Amino acid sequence: MSNETKETRPGASRRSVLKGAGAVAGAAVGSQLITGFPAVWSQEDKVLRYLGTAVNQSDDITKKVKADTGITIEYISATTDDVTKRVVTQPNSFDVLDTEYFSLRKLVPSGNILAMDAKKIKYFDEITPIFTKGELPNGKKIGDQGTAPKKVMFLEGEHSTKFATTPTEWVTLIPTVYNADTLGIRPDLIKRPIETWAELLNPEFKGKAAILNIPSIGIMDAAMVVEAMGKYKYPDKGNMTKAEIDLTTAALTEAKKAGQFRAFWKDFNESVNLMAAGETVIQSMWSPAVTAVRTKGIPCVFQPLKEGYRSWASGFCLSKGVTGKKAEWAYEFVNWFLDGWAGAYLNRQGYYAAVLSTAKANMEPYEWAYWMEGKPAEKDIHAPDGSLLEKAGATRDGGSYEQRMGAVACWNSVMDENDYMVRKWNEFIAA
Repeated sequence: MSNETKETRPGASRRSVLKGAGAVAGAAVGSQLITGFPAVWSQEDKVLRYLGTAVNQSDDITKKVKADTGITIEYISATTDDVTKRVVTQPNSFDVLDTEYFSLRKLVPSGNILAMDAKKIKYFDEITPIFTKGELPNGKKIGDQGTAPKKVMFLEGEHSTKFATTPTEWVTLIPTVYNADTLGIRPDLIKRPIETWAELLNPEFKGKAAILNIPSIGIMDAAMVVEAMGKYKYPDKGNMTKAEIDLTTAALTEAKKAGQFRAFWKDFNESVNLMAAGETVIQSMWSPAVTAVRTKGIPCVFQPLKEGYRSWASGFCLSKGVTGKKAEWAYEFVNWFLDGWAGAYLNRQGYYAAVLSTAKANMEPYEWAYWMEGKPAEKDIHAPDGSLLEKAGATRDGGSYEQRMGAVACWNSVMDENDYMVRKWNEFIAA
């Protein structure tokens, strides 16, 4: 992000790439006047304004939630930065917020979002412990540099703006989706193994490399490269000092002036086109973008690297203005989202669901084996829209859920020195 179908607008946010992302659900139908009885809420009245970057937004989801609950979802799509601004300045302009965990350090102090009551979330105890404990279901601890969800998962109290250091009843975000990101490569053009982030700045790929031009994410990818090259060991790549920011951007600027980079991309389609055309052979990339290249019949790999992955996660909360019936519908919607249909839908696109058990119950065994267990596909693998993603026999890049999420090294974050970092990043891009 800041923020994976393949439809995006130029400059779309980090994850505005699900099928139908950003499409606005049909406007609510006015309820019929009922007389002679107590006030009754008809299905058409159950409307929720959903603000987010579009990672979980799709026509398929709105249709399914409407059919199952009677709730009409009205999407409000914006970039990550604009979502944050809207929460801070216009908290009454939305009901449900879908945002990344790293944004919480900006949002929670505003007092404009409500703490979620864990007791009202049916599957809360089944949410993967990645969020609550910073570990896999098998107990393995994972990397927590940056804004690991466990650091900002709980609040001290219902109306608190302080993060709790131990679990409480009051939750910042009910998680929905997350993933582990790495580099994308063209194996047919590189023709040798790629095992380290350091390869992004290897002069062998001069003029054929790219990094994403979203400062808060690009700087993390750059830090993975700098560390892999043995130049510096960061105490926390997600919260650099000014000196560390200088060191990181200097390494990038040196490579840029030497002609290393073909492009600095900002949106999904741009990354797909660069790789599909062979203009780049190695670059920052997102899993479904790699899949999009492969669906064109072009070899492309979401490459596991020995230093691990950079991860991100999103979740739901409510605006402080949501009360009464609307609050009930919001909790109903969040519970529906964890019930399995949506989790399976997202799993089939390369993401991971927050509640694994319900998602598994909504997938075919061969799908689960491919997406989650790293096993060869027993049958062809299809996207939710029916398009062919992989043929029988293929295995998922990076292997199983445990292998991929178990190799997370750091998480997207907002640094204490964010303003300085953005300025130095922009100087690098302009150099």
